Amino acid sequence: MISKKPARVNLEEGSPEYSVFHAIHEAREKLNITQTELARRTGIDQGDISKLERGTRNPSLKLLKRLAQGLGMELKITFVPIEQTDEAENH
Repeated sequence: MISKKPARVNLEEGSPEYSVFHAIHEAREKLNITQTELARRTGIDQGDISKLERGTRNPSLKLLKRLAQGLGMELKITFVPIEQTDEAENH
């Protein structure tokens, strides 16, 4: 039987996905809590938290809200204009 590995999401540094996964891990470490403790605080399975931190699970907005609350934080999402290059501005 062939096992399917979960598809890795874009973990290129600077990508929104990288920023989210990094922020979850960093916030948990700053609080000095384990994934198990974060799971207890949020009701999210510890295995799912591990997948989020490794970038093998793409979280829903609802899940991100629960994580933020469990980390004692507020979730903020912003849309930022894309910077245009000089060449694009001249056309």
